Amino acid sequence: MPHSPPYTKLTQLDQTLARQGYALLDGPVVLDWLGANPAELEQLHQAWSRLPPDPHLRDGGRYRYRRHASFRVENEVLLPVTHRAHWQPLQYNALHGGMERWFDPIEPETLDQALWQSLILRLAGIASRLRGSQPWFVEAHPFRIDTTDGIGRPTPEGAHRDGVDLVAIMLLARHAIKGGESRIFDADGPHGLRFTLDAPASLMLLDDARVIHETTPIQPLDPEQPGWRDTLVLTYRSGGFQGPDQV
Repeated sequence: MPHSPPYTKLTQLDQTLARQGYALLDGPVVLDWLGANPAELEQLHQAWSRLPPDPHLRDGGRYRYRRHASFRVENEVLLPVTHRAHWQPLQYNALHGGMERWFDPIEPETLDQALWQSLILRLAGIASRLRGSQPWFVEAHPFRIDTTDGIGRPTPEGAHRDGVDLVAIMLLARHAIKGGESRIFDADGPHGLRFTLDAPASLMLLDDARVIHETTPIQPLDPEQPGWRDTLVLTYRSGGFQGPDQV
């Protein structure tokens, strides 16, 4: 039986994130916070059906589709960044770290949507209240994990940190799947939490210095029918993007 997420009231978001290292917001609350409606969310979600395959999976799987884009947020202004590779050190990603991974850029029609821009800026505000007001270096990753091979792995690297300040994971959709349970653990202790995000626009916020996270594999409800899980992962980092020159 899936565990229900322990959602936080919007008025208690900053305090909860600072106190326990994570906070969860229900989908309708998120849309209201962003000044958006379900139709705008569905318009944004249409881009997930056009995600190309991830060409860098080292486990031989065919279950992940994604794009990538980078931004800078400074003085509450969203600034574009020339398309760049995604890079993580082995310290944070033992499976895919230490390599430059180039992905197709996020489509302009996605970046131009008001919901997209509002989300990036609102989350930058949360990062500033968590760490102090400063420029933020943002990476965006739309993901589709499907059941092409009978199983899909949202986090093939296992439980991990991302080497950033704030991680935001928004669920867009679950279709005809079981599994996909989110798990959060204290980075320096035994405490853990497990739940299943299922409401469109529900949002998980993580203080990356304090917690590690993973999502369990997904399987189809019906082996004859495809299933998938669509998410948007946004990371906020101070001081610059991660890159090979920082090793």
